[in-house]
Amino acid sequence: MVLVTNARLVTPDGVQDGWLRAERGRIAALGAGAPPDGAAGTDLGGRWVLPGGVDVHVHGGAGAAFTDADPERARAIVEFNRRSGVTSVVGGLVAATPEDTLRQIAALAELADSGELAGIYLEGPFIARSRCGAHDPALLRDPDLREFDRMLKAGRGHVRMITVAPELPGALELIRAAAGQGVVAAVGHTDAEYDTARAAFDAGATVATHLFNAMRPLHHREPGPIAAALTDERVTVELINDGVHVHPAAVRMAFQAAGPERVALVTDAMAATGLGDGEYTLGKLRVRVADGRAIVVETGAIASSTIVLPDAVRRAVDEVGVPVAAAARAASTVPARALGLSGVGELRPGYRADLLVLDEDLATAGVLAGGAWAVRPD
Repeated sequence: MVLVTNARLVTPDGVQDGWLRAERGRIAALGAGAPPDGAAGTDLGGRWVLPGGVDVHVHGGAGAAFTDADPERARAIVEFNRRSGVTSVVGGLVAATPEDTLRQIAALAELADSGELAGIYLEGPFIARSRCGAHDPALLRDPDLREFDRMLKAGRGHVRMITVAPELPGALELIRAAAGQGVVAAVGHTDAEYDTARAAFDAGATVATHLFNAMRPLHHREPGPIAAALTDERVTVELINDGVHVHPAAVRMAFQAAGPERVALVTDAMAATGLGDGEYTLGKLRVRVADGRAIVVETGAIASSTIVLPDAVRRAVDEVGVPVAAAARAASTVPARALGLSGVGELRPGYRADLLVLDEDLATAGVLAGGAWAVRPD
């Protein structure tokens, strides 16, 4: 049993000063004030308690990448994120050959079987060469239902999301097939015009992959996928709030346009996360990191980020002006709901006991994962 007291709890009903008790890995009860039985617990001194982070778009960290297709290296990414306050991780893959993709999916399915990963995310290969970003354009291809079916079989029910450029031949058919199989289809890495993006959402796509990045930009006469996503109540928009990918004013605009129930903070983090500057790889591409900014060596394109999710929460509050409760929802509740992850992402009785403790500066001060302290508060 774990009991925390004197905490500023961010609950589905708002912020309250109170206590929370976890038993057998689940939240058993919580409430305002002191515990009704007067029990002593861990006094958090008024620190924030948020739901553990849910990162549905992350590629690596601590020197490892999910594309390594190595369960032990994947576990290192999960553990690095857990200690950082991210208690649910969906393993992200980038475009690769069909054979490598199936091998990578099968390796991650092992960790999803054991519950170490919350699922698998496929960013490509069915994306636009013109908006490939940090994907190798030689590995991109048109949507193929037979290949997609092989991906799903390799994933054994754990493929949670796939990003598709809706302007490609066969894209709308694949989006419909994904929705029919319970896989979230996301619009991203796309040069689609507004009407094409709208058609994708009508076909069943429900997420916009890292909004603003690797997509046709917003224009007042051709608003493209950005406006299509922001104005569609069915769509959750991802944001990489690392101070590199999106200007704070654009982050603010997205929160105001979509509302806090449709913004999902993600990291898109790569292997360099947690290691500092240097040269790394993303898939087969060389990426150089300097001052936290990751750039593809051959093309100069911005690559993945080097942050963890609590960094995005702090930036949302400090730089964008988002209330703590809304930032917490964007890093936990919204992404969990968008991908259908049950029992995580909220401080609610019966949910998994995943807590992120933040101090007054919104720095990570403690992490409870599945009812056990991964980082114990001082």
